[in-house]
Amino acid sequence: MRPYVSQFLAASFLLALVPAVPAWAQSPKALPAAPQGFDTKRESIARGKLDAVSYDSKTVGIKRNALIYTPPSYSKDVKYPVLYLLHGIGGDETEWQKGGAADVVLDNLYADKKAVPMIVVLPNGRAATDVTAKTPFNKQFQAFETFEKDLLTDLIPFVEAHYAVKSDREQRALFGLSMGGGQSLNFGLKNLDTFAWIGGFSSAPNTKPASQLVADPEAMTKKLRLLWISCGDADRLMNISKAFHESLEEKKVPHIWHIDSGGHTFPVWKNDLYLVAQLLFRDK
Repeated sequence: MRPYVSQFLAASFLLALVPAVPAWAQSPKALPAAPQGFDTKRESIARGKLDAVSYDSKTVGIKRNALIYTPPSYSKDVKYPVLYLLHGIGGDETEWQKGGAADVVLDNLYADKKAVPMIVVLPNGRAATDVTAKTPFNKQFQAFETFEKDLLTDLIPFVEAHYAVKSDREQRALFGLSMGGGQSLNFGLKNLDTFAWIGGFSSAPNTKPASQLVADPEAMTKKLRLLWISCGDADRLMNISKAFHESLEEKKVPHIWHIDSGGHTFPVWKNDLYLVAQLLFRDK
């Protein structure tokens, strides 16, 4: 891949590479591509665990499924930050594992000591009793909107009750691809008391305009640890991410605007995950 980045690059990315750079400083430097084999399962390294769980959703009135990744070092005696990683409109809680090899990408990063150990929650982003990935897209939208309540009032409390996690806002991240990217921006920027690390990969048309989500740019800037907007240069939905970036730039809200090489596909999103995972939960 050949990733590119605008000159409006928040230096949070550089924290993983050049720790002396102050947060949110601007830099024209491009983000490096993930190395060959970053998403290939390696032999003879420690691996994390992927749990299939179900939790009571009072929002929907049923038990709902999720996958939860714990890092190779996981111990109940240590508390970990949490990344909530959302799928697209055609997927479910298994999409990031099956299409994005998320657990493999993370295992390799930990083997190379490039990421802070974290728990990663892969939920089903459509909160409904009778809506699945096979349901016509135009009938799924409400279920994806309802997931905001399910996430905040059902899933997060379940994770915090059953796993050794840190529970303050600066230890929670919300990211997603396509429809999940729109959800992450919509929900995350409305709930900065819950999330400090937020981003969308190739966000879909469900993404609300930044003008609706950014009421107070100065206050938002103080609360955000990272805001990431990215898209592939051949993606048919580029206009969504580009417009969001331009609005943030106009409002002077610091963020990373990353343009990757590719379309609306997992090679782009896996590269995003590789890059973002190295930024999350670093000390200020």
